[in-house]
Amino acid sequence: FYYQPEFAPEIDALFDRRDQMGVRTFVNTIETLANPASASVHLGSFYHLPYAKRIIDTFGASETADIERIVMFQGLEGYDDIRPGSTKVAVWDRGSEIDDFDIETPDYGMDFESDDLGVDDVAADSAAITDEVLAGDRGDQFTDAVAVNAALRIYAAEDVVDIAEGLDVANETIESGEPADRLDELRAFESLLRRRHAFRSEDSIRTVHRTRSE
Repeated sequence: FYYQPEFAPEIDALFDRRDQMGVRTFVNTIETLANPASASVHLGSFYHLPYAKRIIDTFGASETADIERIVMFQGLEGYDDIRPGSTKVAVWDRGSEIDDFDIETPDYGMDFESDDLGVDDVAADSAAITDEVLAGDRGDQFTDAVAVNAALRIYAAEDVVDIAEGLDVANETIESGEPADRLDELRAFESLLRRRHAFRSEDSIRTVHRTRSE
């Protein structure tokens, strides 16, 4: 997660206009191509496989994007998380052709329905569940869903040879409780960025006020 006002202020400035339009625009695609961390791997999602191929072709033709590997999967409305059931995955490594395959989530311990992941209060319940999963305090369908999604990301980074091995690593890591420490570090980093952004905004307002006064 990167705080958009800090890392992509030009995109963030379009928020109100995009909200007024009420439909998806090309910005929804462009903003996913940003790479503030200069990562060598792009992880994304698609609704139809041809869209994944277009994203891959875009990175392949780019003169500025230094991406060596792309892993994309079929997510609901473009969200980058795997839902229960069958999911198509597209993989591309620079210099190679696109490879696509299907994964069946029950084969990876995610043997339940999407409705089983429903909550009453999306924001509050999701935050509480995330804390409990990453602390190793749960062992239910939510933990299974997190583990499978983590496995795909570990596989995307080529830290393992396949998704099954990635799942083993994910489960071991969750059980250790170490992810909870990483979450605390991420929250501290995000808080720092928000304070920095607020300070810059206040400083800009003061500058404008002084300019107008003069």
